[in-house]
Amino acid sequence: MGLPEWYVEVAREVSNWGRWGAADERGTANLIDQAATWRGITAVRTARSFPLAWTLDDQRGVQSGGIPGRINPLRTMIAINQTYTGDPAGFHTSDDIVTMGLQAATHWDALGHVAQGDTLYNGHPASSVTYSGARRCGIDKIGTILGRAVLLDVARALGVERLEPGYAIGNVDLDAALDLAEVDLEPGDMVLIRTGHLGLVRAGRRVDYGFPSPGIGVQALRWLRSHDVGAAATDNLTFEVFPAESDDTFMPVHMLSLVHVGLLQGQNWDLDALADDCAADGQYDMLLSATPAPFRHGLGGPVAPVATK
Repeated sequence: MGLPEWYVEVAREVSNWGRWGAADERGTANLIDQAATWRGITAVRTARSFPLAWTLDDQRGVQSGGIPGRINPLRTMIAINQTYTGDPAGFHTSDDIVTMGLQAATHWDALGHVAQGDTLYNGHPASSVTYSGARRCGIDKIGTILGRAVLLDVARALGVERLEPGYAIGNVDLDAALDLAEVDLEPGDMVLIRTGHLGLVRAGRRVDYGFPSPGIGVQALRWLRSHDVGAAATDNLTFEVFPAESDDTFMPVHMLSLVHVGLLQGQNWDLDALADDCAADGQYDMLLSATPAPFRHGLGGPVAPVATK
């Protein structure tokens, strides 16, 4: 059936293929260079830190069954006060194990997570993803993520507690959030895009959190590419608006961002406490430490990001 012409035009416009060489598997993470790290360091004024990861808890996780097999983290015990010496007064240990989808909680998507037809980011073959994982564009190729981030509080900029399900964030919305932040965005900066949608999980409405969802629209993706954003993370499940703005393509923003832009994108980030603090003191830029767990050949990387202001 093929992809619609509008999609083909946008893909051509935002493409980063070949920008960092034919063998590149890191995409926009290449933009998070030493200068971006220094900008993050100099953004620290008070050394107050904010954890941005959602709790790893099978009872309060963000997954509600809408994505088959992607379960909330399931933690079980493999040793409880076990002694290795037989001496009841001596050494004992407890140990546990976790089973989880690598994208089940707060995470970055690997560039190999999505293909367009038979092609991954930068022209790498989709056939390089097998039962062994992603031999190309895996999360282990991303490396250290440490640099300046800017909170783009779209919900607050539009004067709402949270965006309505199905709301497509556009370039005008991101401009409004950037005006609120009063920050000059520079190439390699990361952006944290707040919709307020994660508040549904906090309120116990896990099923409502999944679908439909507000999120990044095609125009917002163009904005992210034109600003040479190093990475973008959201407080929703799907990153992009779901359902999509047009019914002729399924999850077009995922294909455009991962396959063509090579954008490091994150989902299920808890931005509410950080947003309240930014609104209180007027500082919307910060140092962000957010290196994904380096699962070899992983299609996603759990992360426990920390923003320091």
